[in-house]
Amino acid sequence: MKASEHRVVVLGASPKPTRYSNQAVRLLKALGYPVVPVNPAFDIIEGLPAVARLDAVKGAVHTLTLYVSAARLPAMAAEIIRLRPGRVIFNPGTESPLLQRQLDDAGIDWIEACTLVMLRTGVFLEDQAPGHGPGGP
Repeated sequence: MKASEHRVVVLGASPKPTRYSNQAVRLLKALGYPVVPVNPAFDIIEGLPAVARLDAVKGAVHTLTLYVSAARLPAMAAEIIRLRPGRVIFNPGTESPLLQRQLDDAGIDWIEACTLVMLRTGVFLEDQAPGHGPGGP
């Protein structure tokens, strides 16, 4: 699969350039990925239309990358599962054993990794990227 065919949703995207979520949006965009930023406080992030909630995302999602605190994720679990992403990336600080178990139960792959590192090292699209959940070790 090419980058242009791999749709990525960034939950917790920020318009602030110093935030890792913003850096992820910019790098994904620069590398040719279709990106959907999710943040209820902003309509546009890095020139891309943002949506307020995951339920507002239409169409297939290959990767959902998380940039919200682990404490906020249980309230979003139902929306994440309804989204049915191909995989969920738990960036550092977002790890949630409860959500990970729910993803396992729903048959959704997940990994604990850094999206920025995965992109910069060329493993973001690799099927063999270290993972957990139904398709991982």
